[in-house]
Amino acid sequence: MFRFKLISSLLGLLMLPLLVACNDGSKNPKISDPSAADAEMLTVYKSPTCGCCKKWIGHLEAEGFAASVEHPANLDAIKDRYRIANNLRSCHTAVSTQGYVFEGHIPARYIHQFLANPPADAMGLTVPAMPVGSPGMEVGDKFMPYRVLLMKKDGSTEVFASVGSMAQQYQPLQQPEAQP
Repeated sequence: MFRFKLISSLLGLLMLPLLVACNDGSKNPKISDPSAADAEMLTVYKSPTCGCCKKWIGHLEAEGFAASVEHPANLDAIKDRYRIANNLRSCHTAVSTQGYVFEGHIPARYIHQFLANPPADAMGLTVPAMPVGSPGMEVGDKFMPYRVLLMKKDGSTEVFASVGSMAQQYQPLQQPEAQP
């Protein structure tokens, strides 16, 4: 009987570190961190091998968005589903929980601005192609000015923002835009 109690006690002591290791005391940020609960969730559809898409997702997350990433077998089918015209396409498509579409390397500040007050006839925003210097497309200090376009439900577009400098795309919304 003594031997059984001794073995049971030893096993209990051996198991204790395993139980502690499984509960390291950290909390699930999606549940316990109020800022994570408030983060806008975007589902990002991209190729599994695209490095610039990964960098853009990092930019989004650094600017307060949460991202769920999917790698569809046919990315063009996703773009077709959300009615993104061929001339407005880029390498990845993000969709908000409200169904708004964000195509390409859009600075997070403009997505925040759009979501704060989306126009009634809007589908979302796009930065067609892949402008050098846009978030995720950084190449040293090289920068190509570009436009963020508002995509409308009727298929038309209009300029939502003109980005003339690298600094402009990273400014917080409450600051006035830097001039090129």
